This record gives sequence, structure tokens and C-alpha cells, in this order.
Amino acid sequence: MAALCRGRHRWKRTNCLYVVKRNLTGKYDYDLVVVGGGSGGLACSKEAAQLGQKVAVLDYVEPSVKGTKWGLGGTCVNVGCIPKKLMHQAALLGTAVKDAKKYGWQISGPVCHDWATMAEAIQNHVRSLNWGHRVQLQDKKVKYLNVKGNLVDEHTVKGLTKAGKETILTAKNIVIATGGRPKYPTNIPGAMEHGITSDDIFWLKKSPGKTLVVGASYVALECAGFLTGIGLDTTVMVRSIALRGFDQQIAGLVTDYMETYGTKFAWSCVPKRVDKLSSGALQVTWTDTQTGSRAPETKALGLDKLGVQLNDETGKIVLGADESTSVPNIYAFGDIGEGRPELTPTAIKAGKLLARRLAGQSTELMNYDNVPTTVFTPLEYGCVGLSEEEAEKRHGKDGIEVYHAFYKPLEFTVAERDASQCYIKVVCERAGDQKILGLHFTGPNAGEVTQGFAMGFQCGAAYSHLLQTVGIHPTCAEEVVKVNITKRSGLDATVTGC
Repeated sequence: MAALCRGRHRWKRTNCLYVVKRNLTGKYDYDLVVVGGGSGGLACSKEAAQLGQKVAVLDYVEPSVKGTKWGLGGTCVNVGCIPKKLMHQAALLGTAVKDAKKYGWQISGPVCHDWATMAEAIQNHVRSLNWGHRVQLQDKKVKYLNVKGNLVDEHTVKGLTKAGKETILTAKNIVIATGGRPKYPTNIPGAMEHGITSDDIFWLKKSPGKTLVVGASYVALECAGFLTGIGLDTTVMVRSIALRGFDQQIAGLVTDYMETYGTKFAWSCVPKRVDKLSSGALQVTWTDTQTGSRAPETKALGLDKLGVQLNDETGKIVLGADESTSVPNIYAFGDIGEGRPELTPTAIKAGKLLARRLAGQSTELMNYDNVPTTVFTPLEYGCVGLSEEEAEKRHGKDGIEVYHAFYKPLEFTVAERDASQCYIKVVCERAGDQKILGLHFTGPNAGEVTQGFAMGFQCGAAYSHLLQTVGIHPTCAEEVVKVNITKRSGLDATVTGC
């Protein structure tokens, strides 16, 4: 807050309310105020500043129930993509050590993992990213305020510091990019008292030990995967299906591989209560009922008072194609938006495009179709476009053609690893040029493979384009351009030869 005292600001104090006055010729303090300093909010603010806009970013991390807090950068940097991928890498290295013996490496004695060493290294890297984001905002002349934002009207935001001091900022436009946080199942006694969430696990100083992961979203499966991979006894408790919203055949392959990998699954059940025993261990009683999920960070923003329309079921903000809310001059994007993909690159892209439109530099809208993603489970799963279920729903069973293949990565051969879940599926329109509707890939480096093919979707790629593409040998990705067996044929889709 001391930074606010510099430059062309003067303070007016009325009781405990601090009002920032700027000697500007314009009507408002800022052209744009962004509430939320995650990947999307930062991208939007920096883009707007580069286009000559006067911008401020408000970011404040409410500590988790367990007291975990972090710096600037949002979920992805602090408790999401970055630490998750690094812990996933730690697990992959554990598997590589086992494979190494088959490749001639002489490894004597048991190999064990030290959580504290890994955690410290990852947390230090995250802190360096926090600092980097602050430097970028300063370099681009974006005002950063470590305050909790609350909307007063369509042009005014009230900021509250940790010490309880209030600051008023006015802006021509306001953008909400506060994302979401894990939601505890409050109907389960002991869950909040004894459980932790993904907001906590990456900042633990000590190993969590034997772990029950409640839920089977991609976040849950990724956490269970790296916990298993570093040698911890891990069970996933699944209420109904795994990876809801993803292709369910692939979801089955992912969980099958995880079971082979050592992760245990408790299907069709959820916790009823959590108790701490005298030994210090946690005892979970389970049954069949509803559990928690992720909740959008909207409650503290005061949106209800302004009439900003929310989805009654999810609590997320209802948005137009241009990220507009039901109130003029208030916009939102990212995880907080109803129906928007909860993915960092999507929020970054949407934020930049919104900044350009608000600055009058562009009319381009975010295209939310064919957004690629990867689930970083022990057997990675990358996809872009429609699942087979969604394609069938839109085009009819006879309106699609599904090409598929089971393949064995070359790296798995010498190591004698099971490859029965390494699979490729290309969902196409059946008629005409057979436009590709969806591509699904399980196997090593799925994100790298899927990213390349995703560009083809923006160009209207068809099955014929795959056939015309020369593969890079020997790679897993080349199996995608070689796929030629249809599900409809009933033929064996196992790839043979090299």
C-alpha cells in the first residue's frame, strides 16, 4: 500500500475510508481495473497497459482453511499447473529409475523419495515466478494493489487491505478474473477439520503419507497419480464416473492404467464422516452421497447488489460471447465464467482479447471451440475437440466415423512396461472430407503431441490431411497420422511392427 503514496496521488481520509484521488483529466482513476491477479487477470492487465490504457490490478489471496497462502499469479502458478506438473515429473522420474535397470543402469539398493527436498525446490521456483509477475507489472506500468476487491457499482471498486483499510478506485471498465477455489463438502463432519485440498498439498513441508483423494476430476487424478508415483499409499474415492466431461472410453483407460500403476480406487462411494483416531490416523466412513467440488470466487465481490447475473446452481457469472456480464462496463472471464473451460491458456487468451476490445483495438472474440488440454496422470491423456459421446450426440451414431489404434511406445519395449492403455482415437464426420471433430491420445508426452495437432483444428483439418502427413519415426505422435482402423469395422486396432 505504501506504493500508493508515491506519484500523483493524494489521500483523503474520512474515518477509516481511504480514497485515492488522481490528478487526471479523465472521468475515472483508471481506464481498466482488473479484480484478480491470476494468469488471466495478469494477461488482460498487461495487454491493456501495452495498448495505452491506465490499468490497476487488485489481487488478494484468502488463506485456505488450513492457513495456506501464496503470492501473485493465481491458481496455476501457485497451487495448480506449475507445481502439479513438477510433482508429476518427480513421479515420472521414479518410474524412469525402475526402467533404467532394464536399460543397463546399475542401481544398487532401494531408491526412495524425499518429499521435503522436492517441496522446497518446487516452492522456491513458484516464489521466483511470484516475483517475476510483480516485476512484469511494474515494467508495464500496471498498478498492483494487494487488496481484496468488492464492486460498489459498474465503475467503482472498493479495496480492503489485510489491515482493514479501504481504498476506492474508479474505472471506465471493470474486469473480474478471480477464478475458483476448492470447495469443502460441508455436509461431511470432519472434512474441513481434518482434510486438505489442492490449495494445500503443494505447500506441505512434510509428506502427506497415506492419502485418500476424494473425487475423480482431472485435478484429483493428477494428485493421486503423483502421490502414487513417489511411493505413497493412495486411494481415489469416486462418487460416479472419472473425468466427467472427457471422453469416457479414454477415462476408463486412464483409471485402468492408474490401478495397474498402484493407485487404488473406491468406486460409487463418498465420505460420510472423517474422524481422527488416538493414533493420529484419520478414519473415513463412507456411503453414497453428494460431495464438494470447486466454487467460483464470487461471494465476496458484491455482485448480487449490482444485479450481475449468476448461475443459480454453480454460482458462476453468466457471460455473453464478448465476456460481458448483465451489467454494463463489468466483464468477466476464466474459471469464474459459466460454461468456460477451466484452463489457464484459455483465460490468458480470453483476457488479452478482451483487453484489445476494451481498448478499441480489435473486435475479435475468444473461440472456445477446439481448446486442447492434457490430464497429467501417470499415463497422460491429451485431447482436443469433441469426445466420442458428444460427437455422437451432435451428429448421430451414423454421422461419425471413429478411427482408433492401440500402440506401444518404443520406450516401453525394453523396459517391458504394459502398454495396453496407450490408445489413439480420431473422431471424424462420416460424410464428405471427414472433418476431424475430436482427437484423443493417451501415452507419454501427451501434451506435446496434442499441442501440435491442435493447430490443425483451427485450419479445419480432415482425416485426409492426416493421411497426407508424413510421420516422424520413431515417435508416438506418428501413430496418429497412421491411424486407419475404424471402430465400425470391428477389426483389431492393435498396431504391429515398428
